[in-house]
Amino acid sequence: MVSGSIAGLFATTKGGVPKPRVEFLEVTTLGIRNEVIRDTKHHGGSEKAVCLISSETIEYLQSLGHPISGGSTGENLLLTVPQESLYPGVQVSFENVQLEITMAASPCKTIQDSFTSGDFNQLSDKKYPGQTRWYARVLVEGTIHEGEQVTINSDA
Repeated sequence: MVSGSIAGLFATTKGGVPKPRVEFLEVTTLGIRNEVIRDTKHHGGSEKAVCLISSETIEYLQSLGHPISGGSTGENLLLTVPQESLYPGVQVSFENVQLEITMAASPCKTIQDSFTSGDFNQLSDKKYPGQTRWYARVLVEGTIHEGEQVTINSDA
């Protein structure tokens, strides 16, 4: 088991990126309550209800000179957990919410402003295993607040 904390929560009522910081997320099995998802073919729904990323991933990309920041690539949750602790099948637990990672979130051109020369493939799990955003399904609905602790359980 790995423990960490929330470095940021992000959601948008307008759609698109970047997503602004919020104090809490109301999480349902179909996603974040009141969040607008413009491209429902590729985002949202029960298997892609929440998008998360490790702060370690963002910090590494920033060290390479990329202007990426929390919410700039569309994630809802920025977590202070090791990048390698996140992968499909892992359960991510908060005070009142439980998620299960389902798949890597494929990068696309809509997040190119977060990368020098628009190189959004820096978040490609295929090209850079583990250096990606992750989608998760919701096992237990509820509200996640800024400052909560998170537990990663790969023995679920």
